Amino acid sequence: MGRPGLNRRQLLTGLGGLTVAGSFGFAALGTGADALASGADTRVRYWNLFSGGDGYNMIAMLDSFRAEHPGIDVKDSTLQWGNPYYTKLAMAAAGNRAPDLAVMHLGRVPGFSPGRLLDPWDVNLLARYGVHERDFNPDLWKRAVVDGKLYALPLDIHVQLCFYRRDVLKKAGLLGDDGRMVPVTSAEEWFDVLKQAKKATRGGLQTLGLHVNDLNIQWWMFVAFYTQLGGTWFDAGNTEVTFDTDKATEVLEFLRRHITDGYTLPGAADAEQFVNGAPFTLEGNWSVPVFDTAKLDYGAVPLPPVFGRPATHAESHAFVLPHQSGRGGATADAAHRLAAYVVRHARQWAGGGHIPAYTPTLTSAAYKRLQPQSEYVSAMDHQATEPKVWFAGSTGLLAQRVGPVVMASTAGSAKPEAAAGRMRGVLTQLLTMKNPMDGRTAAEGGAAA
Repeated sequence: MGRPGLNRRQLLTGLGGLTVAGSFGFAALGTGADALASGADTRVRYWNLFSGGDGYNMIAMLDSFRAEHPGIDVKDSTLQWGNPYYTKLAMAAAGNRAPDLAVMHLGRVPGFSPGRLLDPWDVNLLARYGVHERDFNPDLWKRAVVDGKLYALPLDIHVQLCFYRRDVLKKAGLLGDDGRMVPVTSAEEWFDVLKQAKKATRGGLQTLGLHVNDLNIQWWMFVAFYTQLGGTWFDAGNTEVTFDTDKATEVLEFLRRHITDGYTLPGAADAEQFVNGAPFTLEGNWSVPVFDTAKLDYGAVPLPPVFGRPATHAESHAFVLPHQSGRGGATADAAHRLAAYVVRHARQWAGGGHIPAYTPTLTSAAYKRLQPQSEYVSAMDHQATEPKVWFAGSTGLLAQRVGPVVMASTAGSAKPEAAAGRMRGVLTQLLTMKNPMDGRTAAEGGAAA
């Protein structure tokens, strides 16, 4: 069956008028002389969305690859994170101007029309360069497979964590003999821990950073705790909503209680409060370099299993092959070689707090010496992820539509029970919508994202 067409107007309509960072065209491929002028035999154009510390780590890994593979010239370009990146990547793939390799959040893969905007990986070629399915967490690998084909090669998982100050918890009697925070197995135990920690907290500081005004983190926290309760979203065929409003209400009430009981201060600068002595903050593993730089005596564990079942929200950076009509040959081979190399040499990537997807890295002595990374590596086995639907994934429609509802409930401007009902309504509405990037939806009939 031929590849269905997807024109520019159709794509922009489906993306809902999301802002494109800069004008589209070859400017997105970076600046400077053509990579082939360097004398390399093959050029790989690579797009990513990594800035800050992640950007430095990625550049270091690319430089190592270049040193070991002088015949391959990697032309890397860093684009604006979020929807501007995905808009530009989709337009490039639809217009047959795509890079040879790109990074994508794994949750966005189903919405990128695998087979139309993405090309599948050649698993035999990956195996030639040392990457095999057996080297990955089974659940993570399964998320990267669509219709029996591998469309994403996971680089990591990035997770929401419970960061804690050892100095404060020691005063509160909340450290075990191993120097780690005492385990928590229920909501009541968790609030008892917060009560004890509050007594050892300096005046003016909150007990727990909860990012009340961040719709993404509020949504990610909900996903984690709802998964702990065994909550589901849709049936196996993604045709019926199975969202449990009773369980959702229980989670929303749990989040709200942090404010009503006085443990979280709405509007507080959570990371700054933690640096200044707040005992806890819940946020992503990307804060590890920040807290390392501040030279804190701290640790980090997966989100406490307050509802009995361990589950921590997880997303994944993954390598993808944006669609090219003539993909193949030496360039395709080099793209496979590059992605496999970075995945297999992700020890440096772990310095940014991410958990490498390549499991042999996790068992290495070098990784086990990393703190606090080795303390929360178990999150790999307890991933709470968004449903595998086209409107999910980082900065996707699901987060945009449901995140504000969770945030309103936590902040107190909506009652948890009513918010849970609104969430179910949004899920029902999204399920009736057609994927605007499926290559078949008419521009006039597609729903705006």
